[in-house]
Amino acid sequence: MFVFMTKLMLKTLQMVNTDKPPIWFMRQAGRYLPEYRELRAKAGDFLTMCYTPDYATEVTLQPIRRFGFDAAILFSDILVTPDALGQDVKFIPGQGPVLGELNLDALSLDNIHTHLDPVYSAIGQIRTQLDKEGFTDTTLIGFAGSPLTVATYMIEGRGTKDFMQFKKFLYGKPAEFDRLIDLLIECTAEYLIKQVDAGAEVLQLFESWAGAIGGFAFEKYVIETNQKIISKVKAVHPHIPIIGFPKAAGYYLKEYMTKTGIDALGCDFTLPLNFIRDELQTVMPVQGNLDPGILYAGGDILEREVKNICDTLGHKPYIFNLGHGIHKDTPITHVEQALKIIRG
Repeated sequence: MFVFMTKLMLKTLQMVNTDKPPIWFMRQAGRYLPEYRELRAKAGDFLTMCYTPDYATEVTLQPIRRFGFDAAILFSDILVTPDALGQDVKFIPGQGPVLGELNLDALSLDNIHTHLDPVYSAIGQIRTQLDKEGFTDTTLIGFAGSPLTVATYMIEGRGTKDFMQFKKFLYGKPAEFDRLIDLLIECTAEYLIKQVDAGAEVLQLFESWAGAIGGFAFEKYVIETNQKIISKVKAVHPHIPIIGFPKAAGYYLKEYMTKTGIDALGCDFTLPLNFIRDELQTVMPVQGNLDPGILYAGGDILEREVKNICDTLGHKPYIFNLGHGIHKDTPITHVEQALKIIRG
């Protein structure tokens, strides 16, 4: 059993039914907010924001001040782990993340905590500031990218649509790929443990590219790697709730749930609500799964779909969220509309 029982998010993760679901949105701190854009212009560089505790704290709190979400998620990025391991990582305006050539021999765990110390400092600062500003019931979420997802960027050098270079490496150089994955398992587990040490109350593992592979590869590089990370984290922090978000895992979801050791499942927007209710929510709390495009559209369809999610999943513990990150051009009024419908 978990330790905390007062916060709405933590109650839900302990399988406690609540009158209204806790709410937070993936990418809730981001470009759709004018205050974020203003700070980003001041910081100049995305990674500078991630590695400057004052900036990371401010950005994390912006959507909490504006909307009163039930959870604040650390402002950072899944690619801080390869950056800490020694691979060059840059965020280029108009292109997104661009990584240097992968050199396994140059990667090392030796300095990861020194490199990531600003992130840990930000977590402590965020928790202090939440309490100082009166958001004492707001749960603080830490996170990391899962090894398979992070490895796609490390191998491809950027985001990709076909994953061909990644798959060529995965299937053509299995020993080297295993070496990379083992390093990422250790790095990710240590990173998450330190986040809890610093004050994170919940963790989320983002397996954003779970749908890129199947068969034995899914079993080995999604299920087994996530299980190893969760086991390492729980050995140090047995009561920390961990949400798994294996986007587009489809057929493999139930196996992922039962084998990895997660405490709640993040559901993407492609999953039918009846399937979530009948096959997944019977096992553990679920999170999701509004299509960000519907939030972007707003109006009648937003009202209809938000009510449908609440009506379908509201009889058991669930966390209202999007089925992927909020789109950068989403009108603030649409977020306000969704919150009003959910909270009544």
